[in-house]
Amino acid sequence: MTQSKPFVRWLAMSLIVGTAALSAAPASAQSTLETVKKRGKILCGVAPVSPGFSFADDKGARKGFDVDVCRAVSAAIFGDSEKVEYVPLNTNVRFQAVQSGEVDILSRQNTWSFSRDTSLGLDFGPVVFYDGQGLMVPTKLNVKSASELADAAICLLPGTTTLQNLEDYFRPKNIKYEAVVFENSDEWRNAFFSGRCDAITSDRSDLASVRAIANDPDQYVVLPETISKEPLAPTVRQGDTNWRDIVSWTVYALIAAEEKGITQANVDAHLKSEDPEIQRLLGASGDFGKMLGLDNNWSYNAIKAVGNYSELFERNLGPKTRLGLSRGPNTLWTEGGLLYSPPFR
Repeated sequence: MTQSKPFVRWLAMSLIVGTAALSAAPASAQSTLETVKKRGKILCGVAPVSPGFSFADDKGARKGFDVDVCRAVSAAIFGDSEKVEYVPLNTNVRFQAVQSGEVDILSRQNTWSFSRDTSLGLDFGPVVFYDGQGLMVPTKLNVKSASELADAAICLLPGTTTLQNLEDYFRPKNIKYEAVVFENSDEWRNAFFSGRCDAITSDRSDLASVRAIANDPDQYVVLPETISKEPLAPTVRQGDTNWRDIVSWTVYALIAAEEKGITQANVDAHLKSEDPEIQRLLGASGDFGKMLGLDNNWSYNAIKAVGNYSELFERNLGPKTRLGLSRGPNTLWTEGGLLYSPPFR
């Protein structure tokens, strides 16, 4: 069938415009890695105050488990763990900060859930801490179980999964309560400490952080019930698989290092290991770093800077810290835990 000249002209122009748009798109698009390298630092979203996970020490330096995750990524990219700018974010704005590009990584006790993964334009890295929601009460109330919290005022934060988890837990038990929502973590904690609420609820690790900064931690007790699953994972924007891979495989490198017995102190000695996977992990053989757009010693730099997963945990959260947490499910799969790194091959 013969097409009219106007149609042929329109089709030709459409093809030209379409081809130009396609050819221009890659040139105008800039990956997160390129942006980070040009900027010279990573923008890392963290909790404002969460002892053990993210807090400022007496000199104003950020410390904590979530902070160390970003330091490891910085070391993997730059060979320097200090090329990070920390952006304190409250719960109700944390995901918007990732979406808008205000931060490159959100390392902030973020629960990986179905709706967040599928509807917020976010990608999650590996689970770095397997947690669950709990409740904490003043010891003077003499409450031994969550089932004793009928008609209690329970403090919580917005922009979290805690309210739905409370509903899911208490409604089948026909237990009524009053949810009291505070806009930021300072108001939330202070309201609880001042007695405005009978109980406070969050991830159990977060409750340990709150208890650790109380004037007298012994005045508060975390109840035995764990009412939800809360897999905590670093978060990045969707659409940049290379950046997600860099964050994910940096975390996996720390887990794999623990499994292989590689520590911050002995990583140099392991460069001479005859174990083929250790050789690939540390960049002694293969081009694994180049596959990520990094130097081949990327994971060596991360481990040298922050240590393996066990060292991060023990330094920030373990029994000798204020939080005093045990590894629990956050032990290696070889020891009956849930931590597992895909193979470096």
